[in-house]
Amino acid sequence: MIRAPLGDERFWAEWEKFRSETIAEQQALFQQPSANPAFRAEYVFKNMRNRLRYVLTLYSKGEPIASLGRHVDGILDAWEYSNTIALALNEQLKPGQGWDHRRLLAAPGISDDPRSHHDPRSWFFSLSDLNHYNLCFWLVALALMLEIPDAQWQRLLVLIGEDGKDILLDRVIATRFPNWKVGSDLLHPKPYVRLLAAIDAPGEQQAKSLLDFVDHWYAELERDESEELWWHVFADPTKHPLEKGGYFGRWCLEAAVVAKVFDIDDSLCLGHESYPGDFLRPEGHSTHVKHKQKKQSFWSRFFPESETKLSG
Repeated sequence: MIRAPLGDERFWAEWEKFRSETIAEQQALFQQPSANPAFRAEYVFKNMRNRLRYVLTLYSKGEPIASLGRHVDGILDAWEYSNTIALALNEQLKPGQGWDHRRLLAAPGISDDPRSHHDPRSWFFSLSDLNHYNLCFWLVALALMLEIPDAQWQRLLVLIGEDGKDILLDRVIATRFPNWKVGSDLLHPKPYVRLLAAIDAPGEQQAKSLLDFVDHWYAELERDESEELWWHVFADPTKHPLEKGGYFGRWCLEAAVVAKVFDIDDSLCLGHESYPGDFLRPEGHSTHVKHKQKKQSFWSRFFPESETKLSG
């Protein structure tokens, strides 16, 4: 059964195939000399994000939860390899130099401008950046909900680092790794103050508080274009319609993992279009509403809508 509220069987089959092939093609290129060595770290990190997107595509399509954990190792491998390449590239820099990322879709250049980026990748590897925070939270959520082995868990913690920086993410991580330092600040109050409130609410109010977070999660993650989450516009009917691709579901993994590790009743969230409740019930019936698929018209059999596939 398709879990995502958007897309029919054909949509999800095509995008699963496309993303799987994209990952394989990128992986094959890793084994070859790079035509743009300065872009290699960025390219590998995009592969990591594509692997995460692929896992969530499989969830949206309705794949068994037990099958998803086998993809975690590839995510970790790609991030670690990207870091290794980035460190080697940074060794080329002289004191005071950085990376100029102003040329879109091109390799970064070395710059003496003090405002230059400190990393050859355009990504900001700091939990203070919402994109990175959201990415790390999702990876922690998958790790805890899929109950990955300790060796993989430790690798993930090393990649994330920054313990003691965010009270919410720190507390979630500390449920499996008690030695993780828990900070006192909440880096992104909007929307995450609602999730922190659900953890701290009296027992009888936790379920309602969790639903309050899920209800506001997507809308309160909206930012100006310069700070927009990389996935937020996918399937937006105005900014990025479904047929343009990119969409892999909009899953509030943060709420589901909090429900799991803090033993919060999530029954009010079940059936919500953004709540991935099946992660917490891998052997049970789906918690998602079964959507009626749009019937194909007679003429659409001969003139199907075309789709533009995006791999970024």
